[in-house]
Amino acid sequence: MFDFATKDLSLAIVRHLLIFLLAGILAFEVGVIRLSMKGEDVLRVARVDTWYGILAGAILVVGFLRAIYAAKGWAYYEVKGFFWAKIAAFALVGLLSIIPTIQIIRWRRALKNAAFFQPHRTLLASDVICGPKRCSSPSFRSSPPQWLAAMAPSRTDGGERCATKIPPADFRFGSKPDMTS
Repeated sequence: MFDFATKDLSLAIVRHLLIFLLAGILAFEVGVIRLSMKGEDVLRVARVDTWYGILAGAILVVGFLRAIYAAKGWAYYEVKGFFWAKIAAFALVGLLSIIPTIQIIRWRRALKNAAFFQPHRTLLASDVICGPKRCSSPSFRSSPPQWLAAMAPSRTDGGERCATKIPPADFRFGSKPDMTS
């Protein structure tokens, strides 16, 4: 029905769309996961993380379909080291994404057991990447008071900038942070 070029083009388009969707989901997760997440945020991230896994699997399936049935065929890709390096890199990223996925599952379970829930400080992605309190870039959430004050909105009456108290970083599931200190 389809010639090899049409099959190759169709599979390439589908694969690229899946990759862009996967990148969008990853960007969503990075933007949403924070210490101030509420229960509905945890459930939303868990649903989105499920789609992350589904899309990663779909990318692999479509990629192998393209390698086997499209224009060049499996014999071409089977001997290419670059192809296997891409597969290894994809597998490595998949293995690295297991850590946050397991943590999201733990958060979802903790949400079922506790009426009040907030993620623990050391369980954020920035801590996995840099270790607790080591990231200095504003893009990481390891030390929010330093850069949050600079971004706080000014008061309209010309007074001081808004001072937001950040709760201590060592609170646990089920306990409310002390916001009075």
